[in-house]
Amino acid sequence: MLDLADILVVTLEQAVAAPYCSCRLADAGARVIKIEREEGDFARAYDSVVDGESAYFVWLNRGKESLVLNIKDEEDAGLMHRMLAQADVFIQNLAPGAADRSGFGSGTLRKLYPQLVCCNISGYGEQGEYRHMKAYDLLVQCESGLTSITGTPDAPGRVGVSICDISCGQLAYSAILEALIVRQHSGEGCVVDVSLFDSIAEWMAVPLLHYDHAGTIQPRVGINHATISPYGAYRSRDNLTVVIAIQNEREWERFCADVLEQPELPDDERLHSNQARVKNRQMVDQLINDVFSQMDLEAIIIRLERVGIAYGRLNDISGLSKHPQLRRTRVQTESGEAKVAAVAAIRSNQASEMKTVPAIGAQSESIRKEFT
Repeated sequence: MLDLADILVVTLEQAVAAPYCSCRLADAGARVIKIEREEGDFARAYDSVVDGESAYFVWLNRGKESLVLNIKDEEDAGLMHRMLAQADVFIQNLAPGAADRSGFGSGTLRKLYPQLVCCNISGYGEQGEYRHMKAYDLLVQCESGLTSITGTPDAPGRVGVSICDISCGQLAYSAILEALIVRQHSGEGCVVDVSLFDSIAEWMAVPLLHYDHAGTIQPRVGINHATISPYGAYRSRDNLTVVIAIQNEREWERFCADVLEQPELPDDERLHSNQARVKNRQMVDQLINDVFSQMDLEAIIIRLERVGIAYGRLNDISGLSKHPQLRRTRVQTESGEAKVAAVAAIRSNQASEMKTVPAIGAQSESIRKEFT
C-alpha cells in the first residue's frame, strides 16, 4: 500500500510549480483531481515533442485525474465545494488574488473545512509590495539575482531548467507532508504559502551571506566554482573536457603530487589554502592546463581515479540520454507509452508502477457522478 493512498488532493493548477508538487503526491499514492479549464492546463500546449504531447505536461501530470470545471459557474462551484468537503489537501497556483475572488481563498476554505491543508503557490508570496505581481520562472531567476551569478564573465545566463518552479514545487510537497503529519495529532489542517521567490532565495543563501557579511558579489565564472579552486572544467589534448573537484587540502596535495606530478606546489603561499587558490585562480588554472593539454582525456582520468580525485565528463543532453546511470520510468499518454526520468528517491518498500497522463477531462463524467 502506498503512503498516501487515503489522501484526496484537489488542485487548481497550471504550468510547473503546483503540478510538480501534486505529481509527487500522486507518486506517493494520493488521489489527485486536477481541475482544468475547458481548453486545459496551458502547459499542454508548450510543445508537442512527446508523440504530440507536451514534454512538461507528460513529465508532471502522471497519475492524476482530469476534471474540466468552471469555478465561476454556480453549479461547478458547488461541485468543487463538495469535493473539498472530503478532501485532505487543496493546492492552487492561480494568478494573484484569483482564488480569493472566486470564493476559494485559503481563509474561506479553512473556516468551511477545518481538516483541509490549503497550499498557495505564488510568485512572490502573500505579503509585501510584490504580492500582486504575476511571475514565471525566468522572471524570478532574474529578480532573485540567480542569473547574475550564472553564465560566463561576459554575460549572465538562465539556469537551463525551470529551477524556481521545481524548487518551489518540491518545497510545497515537503511542507504539505509536514502539515499532514501534524494533522494526525491535532486533527486540524493549516495554510501553507510557498513562493517561487522565497524558494530560490533560500537556495541563494551562500552568495547572499558573502554579500551581507563581506560585501563581496560572487563573480560569474562559467563552469567553475566561484569560491572553491580548483573546481571546474579543463580541456585535454584530444579536445575533450573534464571537470574536477578538489574539496580539501589532502586532496590538493594528492592532486599536485600524483596528477600534476608537482608535489612542491602546496608549499607555495599562493596555493597553500583554498582562499589563496581562489585569489590566484588564473595561476591555478594555468598550472592545470599546462599538464592536461599534453594528455588525452582517458589518461587524465586514469591519474584522477588512481588517487581518488572526483571528476566528471562535460556531457550534453545526448550524453544524458545514453548515460549508464540514468533511470527512467514509463508513463501512458493519449499518444502511447513514453519514458521520463525516474523519481530520484529509491525506496525498498515501494514498487514502481506505470502511471497515466490524463487527457483533458478524462475523468469529468465519473467525478461529477461521484460527488453529486
